Amino acid sequence: MPATSPDATADLTDVLERVAAEAHPLAADDEVAQPGAGPERFGLALCELDGTEHVAGDADVGFPVQSVVKVFTLTAALRLVGEDVFQRVGREPSGDPFDSLVQLEREHGVPRNPFINAGAVVVTDVLVEATGSPAAARAAVTDLLSDLVGERLEPDPEVVAEERAGAALNTAMGHLMRSFDNFTHPVDEVVDAYGHLCALTVTARQLARAARFLANDGVDPRTGDRVLDEPLARRVNAVMMTCGTYDAAGQFAYDVGFPCKSGVAGAVMGDVPGRFGVCAWSPPLDTAGNSRAGRVALHLLSERLDLSLL
Repeated sequence: MPATSPDATADLTDVLERVAAEAHPLAADDEVAQPGAGPERFGLALCELDGTEHVAGDADVGFPVQSVVKVFTLTAALRLVGEDVFQRVGREPSGDPFDSLVQLEREHGVPRNPFINAGAVVVTDVLVEATGSPAAARAAVTDLLSDLVGERLEPDPEVVAEERAGAALNTAMGHLMRSFDNFTHPVDEVVDAYGHLCALTVTARQLARAARFLANDGVDPRTGDRVLDEPLARRVNAVMMTCGTYDAAGQFAYDVGFPCKSGVAGAVMGDVPGRFGVCAWSPPLDTAGNSRAGRVALHLLSERLDLSLL
């Protein structure tokens, strides 16, 4: 994919503003998964490899990263143990809701991929093993994401409390995986570590920055530091493309055409290899748990700028 041309760079902010205007109109009574975030909230951000940023709407409003953090838990695990992580988690689309227990039992405690909840919990268990403690595992991911953003990120205490109160299903997944010898450390501690990571406060602008290493063959363009070897960066992109938006990944590939990862706070983060990182944020979700306006915005952006890799 060619680098963004000077003319395209000049037009990107205008394109984002037009896309935001077309994607955003939503009913005032839309339900949202994130407490305190109304359906009127909408942010769109794009960060080029040279650091040029283009934003529209609420691109600097904070929200919990939620499942988008799974990209960075996987990245941290790949940095520490390499592809051995895939001995404990698969790389296939699930075709089921992100919090399903049924498939996990049927497939003997091995989650289909790292981007469903069971997969993220077992990847966190891998990180605990590699770092020595849940606190060190949390630090490995938090430090990684903070470095990519260029600002220190912290968890929202209220969201941490909500994650703990709602941890029963993730805890059940951990115990089920333990029954199949695919879990090593105390389940409650691992699930709590993962909940803290989901509670990190980010913005759409920050996630667009953070995604750029995947668009740049594994190198953080801000610092020049290698985050992942090039083959591993491609593998993360591949799993994002096929599994990053739950059981709607096929529709995202069809509509958007580049790797994306969504979260239930309404963010959809993506990257276009060789060009930029991007994030759309809008809290109202569709039935699969993806931002409805975010999907529309990225589809329109892909169409306007001919971004599809397919």
